Amino acid sequence: MTTQLFALVLHQDGKLDDSALELVTAARKMFPDASPTAIVTGAGASLEAACREAAASYREVWKFGADALAYPNAESIRPLLLKVLPRGCLLLMPHTTFGMDLGPGLSIKLDAAFVPDVVALDGLEGMTLKVVRQEFSGQASSHWACDLSQGAVVSLRPGCFAPDASRSASGQVVDRSADAGDLAARRRFVELVQAEVGDVDITKEEVLVSVGRGFGDKENLTLAEDLARAMGAAVSCSRPVVDAKWLDKGRQVGTSGKTVKPKVYLALGISGSFQHLGGLKGNPFIIAVNKNPKAPIFQVANVGVVADLLELVPALTERITKAK
Repeated sequence: MTTQLFALVLHQDGKLDDSALELVTAARKMFPDASPTAIVTGAGASLEAACREAAASYREVWKFGADALAYPNAESIRPLLLKVLPRGCLLLMPHTTFGMDLGPGLSIKLDAAFVPDVVALDGLEGMTLKVVRQEFSGQASSHWACDLSQGAVVSLRPGCFAPDASRSASGQVVDRSADAGDLAARRRFVELVQAEVGDVDITKEEVLVSVGRGFGDKENLTLAEDLARAMGAAVSCSRPVVDAKWLDKGRQVGTSGKTVKPKVYLALGISGSFQHLGGLKGNPFIIAVNKNPKAPIFQVANVGVVADLLELVPALTERITKAK
């Protein structure tokens, strides 16, 4: 392989985002014998902690420390990457709001291909990378071919690749902060406002029973609440449930709600849009129940059941209660 491989690693307060280890898995699917170089930006002690953690999974970590990088700002990081990335390289990044802000302009400046929101890989033939994307809110999958000969910026949907668990790289951290130069930007970070927790903190729960608009009516949510009590779980939901005012905002899972890391996630009547799955981290065991056999949630579920919720949920609650 002649293409140099890099991964943009995100972190918060020194703790790596789950996507950091997912990028390792994706890189190995593309190039089994190659190891990407991690790029970590930030400032202070949190940057040092993030680099140490990244070195457990990446053989080489490029550290860029500056006050302007204390919070991820695409206007600052884009010129930095243009200075340090070699032409013709392949850069992997998570398809987050930050990645959507950074990626398109960066690919243009690098004169490289841009492949956003990749959910799966079809393989590599020569210098042609084949990827899978989802269209129409996940109702259809599209297959794309990307020519890597001029380099590429590829963003991967969080949660679609299992995180690398080996942690055996024992990598080297290389401080390249001196190469950052002027990082002045027209916009600046003001503050981070944390969402209110509400009566239940779903981000701390190991088992979630998550409800969607497939329940049809607010009164039917009592079925999910009974099931959650039987399972020792908490009830969460998708955005349409919050928009309909069936549950409060603190229960919402997704990019515009909470990011959760349960061990078990029971999705009831949830289609599985990108926005919803974007809030699901940590590679949980996903059980999906939906009347639509083509619901996108089935593409990521470990177990999928095509059934009527109003019939299945009470029966499941009764069976669990008897078993206990």
